[in-house]
Amino acid sequence: MTSRRGKATGAASRAEAAAPRVSAPRVKGARTEPRESPAVPEAARPSARRCGPARPSGSRREKSGPDPQEKRQVRARAARAEDQAESGGTEGVMPPAAPAPPLPRPASRREGTARSARERRPQPGPTEVPGPLVPVPSLGRGKEAPGAWKPRAVLEKLRLSRQEISAAAEVVNRLTDHLLRRLQRCESEFKGVALLRTGSYYEHVKISAPNEFDVMFKLEVPRIQLEEYYNSGAHYFVKFKRNPKGNPLDQFLEGEILSASKMLSKFRKIIKEEIKNIEDTDVMVERKKRGSPAVTLLVRKPEEISVDIILALESKSSWPASTQGGLPISNWLGAKVKNNLRRQPFYLVPKHAKEGSGFQEETWRLSFSHIEKEILKNHGQSKTCCEIDGVKCCRKECLKLMKYLLEQLKKKFGNRKELDKFCSYHVKTAFFHVCTQDPDDSQWHSKDLELCFDNCVTYFLQCLKTEQLEHYFIPEVNLFSRDDIDKPSKEFLSKQIEYERNNGFPVFGEF
Repeated sequence: MTSRRGKATGAASRAEAAAPRVSAPRVKGARTEPRESPAVPEAARPSARRCGPARPSGSRREKSGPDPQEKRQVRARAARAEDQAESGGTEGVMPPAAPAPPLPRPASRREGTARSARERRPQPGPTEVPGPLVPVPSLGRGKEAPGAWKPRAVLEKLRLSRQEISAAAEVVNRLTDHLLRRLQRCESEFKGVALLRTGSYYEHVKISAPNEFDVMFKLEVPRIQLEEYYNSGAHYFVKFKRNPKGNPLDQFLEGEILSASKMLSKFRKIIKEEIKNIEDTDVMVERKKRGSPAVTLLVRKPEEISVDIILALESKSSWPASTQGGLPISNWLGAKVKNNLRRQPFYLVPKHAKEGSGFQEETWRLSFSHIEKEILKNHGQSKTCCEIDGVKCCRKECLKLMKYLLEQLKKKFGNRKELDKFCSYHVKTAFFHVCTQDPDDSQWHSKDLELCFDNCVTYFLQCLKTEQLEHYFIPEVNLFSRDDIDKPSKEFLSKQIEYERNNGFPVFGEF
């Protein structure tokens, strides 16, 4: 106590009648840093989450100043206040200053090169956001900041009811089974087709409502040869190595090339004719979208449901050379899992390559949606991750929130063309890269949902600012190239996401 009283005496003599300053981190029960998983690397944490103790927020005068002749009483009060501060007293303490918004951290998207990529990529500066910003103050954990968002509450709002899921699945299954039987008739060119259910509903990351389904009708085509379209990595011409007489696909040939446009046109025609024979469901075929590989059906009753039916060629050959450096999951799910996944077939869908202002309609695009579904199903480094007796992670919750963020922004700015070219696949690809750079289950603990989501947002912002989003299976393909999405659109989305993050994601409560 002697040393403390000495300090108090010096303080009182410098500023007569002034109480000692109390540093915010000494407040009992007020934590200056959020709870984090110890396994999250320091470089992976947003800067706002590792800011140090706040500076003292200023001196505070006693309500009644001491009599100049009562120095001992002043010193005694000062000493008691100092002792109180040392023991964690809370009276009159100002909250810590709000930290600056977290800056995006550099991150690696290639397997095994996380550190070097972080060293190479420059840190972006703060982004100017249009419109007035309402800063979210950083308070102690005992109080919630005004307007603070609660990720669990948002996820609860997105939860699909079992009754809704059951009713929608029954309609879709009845519809697809009917079409499958028609396509498998002996006289059909597509008699070998089989169902492959893909997309967010079957990956269990569907949000809001079970009103969109993706269904692949896969058709095995043995002994095919692929010819890459202009070093695109993703688009190919398909040829038969040997084409025996009587091949039902001969009618779709353009010279030696299997025409994607011809095949899709016949596929669409069969479906359009067959839905007229479906009596128990009110369904129609939507107008063809230019460049889309899907035949989209709209079920209008009892609830409106959109079903994308996609024709896919199945090849059991080795994956194309352009995929050699892709699927970087060795440190996350293991080299054995990676090898097993690469032994699975790959698919080609009639998604045409861009050619000038139009499309090269004979090309096919690689598809790995079945592998994505498998990864999301078994997403943990531990085999028991998210199982009944296992530790729960928040990977899928983060993906849902990321998808919902983009969905809500597209609703908010529905009349703006800047967001037209962004889709959930961009969000999913970025999410997979975050899983690669943060492979440990302990880095995705359920209690750290807000931090993990912020890491995903940070990575996505970095991709927008650098205009680099590497295809997860085809590394040479940049999904954010200027050929695909112009720079002003990426800047617009980046500013909107920055605004949402700085203000507690108000868009989650809109629409």
